[in-house]
Amino acid sequence: MTYRADIGGQRFSWNTLKQLLAHATPARTGDQLAGLSASGPVERLAAQHCLADVPLKAFLDDVLQVEGDDVTALIMAQHDPATFAPIASLTIGAFRDWLLDADTSGTDLAGIAWGLTPEMVAAVSKIMRAQDLIAVAAKIEVVTKFRSTIGLSGRLSTRNQPNHPSDDSRGIALSAIDGLLMGTGDAVIGVNPATDTVPDYIRICEVLEAIRTQLDIPTQHCLLGHVSTAIKAMEHNAPVDLVFQSVAGSTKANAGFGVTLPMLDEAFDAVHSLGRAPSGSNLMYFETGQGAALSADAHHDMDQQTMEVRAYAVARQYEPLLVNTVVGFIGPEYLADGKQITRAALEDHFCGKLLGLPMGVDVCYTNHSYADQEDMDVLLTVLSAAGVSFVITVPGSDDIMLNYQTLSHHDANFMRNTLHRPPAPEFEAWMARMGIGTPNAKLPSIESALGQLRLTA
Repeated sequence: MTYRADIGGQRFSWNTLKQLLAHATPARTGDQLAGLSASGPVERLAAQHCLADVPLKAFLDDVLQVEGDDVTALIMAQHDPATFAPIASLTIGAFRDWLLDADTSGTDLAGIAWGLTPEMVAAVSKIMRAQDLIAVAAKIEVVTKFRSTIGLSGRLSTRNQPNHPSDDSRGIALSAIDGLLMGTGDAVIGVNPATDTVPDYIRICEVLEAIRTQLDIPTQHCLLGHVSTAIKAMEHNAPVDLVFQSVAGSTKANAGFGVTLPMLDEAFDAVHSLGRAPSGSNLMYFETGQGAALSADAHHDMDQQTMEVRAYAVARQYEPLLVNTVVGFIGPEYLADGKQITRAALEDHFCGKLLGLPMGVDVCYTNHSYADQEDMDVLLTVLSAAGVSFVITVPGSDDIMLNYQTLSHHDANFMRNTLHRPPAPEFEAWMARMGIGTPNAKLPSIESALGQLRLTA
């Protein structure tokens, strides 16, 4: 099918829905370098006008198929015709209007989540301004729970990220406690390991478990090693709270991460069999990011934002506690500057929540991007207004292991004090009990706490 639009006396046409989606996407470096973007702002506007008139049903009839791709198969298996029925007659433009209608509630939006495909959601985001993305996302409450409750309206959770360049146990513990003294970590205390061996995985999990239990913290921890390492560690009875994996929107892209859907099935079963959480708890954690599939030449000629949203189909299959897009981490080859990073973050957050995910954002950029900490200040503020589930914080905004810039623990306090976004209720009560944020904090001194942990490197 050919799609056409006339604008300014000029006719534009697109041979496939895939091409139309790509040309309707707001400008970003990755699509431009891949030869997937519109020729300029006029063609982009024409594509957006054309896309607004495409029926939602077209995304079922003209599926963006990838032959032999298990993510495509998963997307179609997830689609629920019954929950799609209330909006089945709408075009993309009419769907946008319905999403923004004051009479459309968060309950209404939750009710259609499994009727939507990622491509439908990506399409509507392309014709929405930033304000639209914020307004609709703010309506949606996606609540998940383990030891703390994440995603309640009016609250902002944080991941305390105590990374260390050599995975030193004392270094990790020191950084984690530093964040806890600033009141961060109610979503998770999560470490990106510099190594990926089973013994190191087990050791770091034991460090995090010791901190959690000795300080009686109502949170969960996670070592963000590869899922295959997590499975082996669980076979050795490691104290694993959450299983982590980076995922993408095609079989080939996931292969680049060394992961398959059957592997995720195995990890899901394994972590639930440990019996560390109450029944019904959410025990998986996924990260995504625009450009991951493109960087692996696994995008199948789809624009990077559509491929990103396809990754959310993988994530929601496993009822995760947390999902976040590492929006500026992949670099300026995909999102060049603060403006592109901000737009991509709002898209990812909106699309994830509309598909029913507990969506967080790593508000970040690499040192060779045309972005700075003021861009991150603005992005944190607008994401908080949009109801983001959680953000990631490190000491001083500078991750010393991954070598990128993100948020500081102080930034979380800024949002609590300025937009009145407290942490998860269980963690908030723990902070009050320990006097966190007051001169009378009851945590032991850092050196005393480290000594109690009896840590070795």
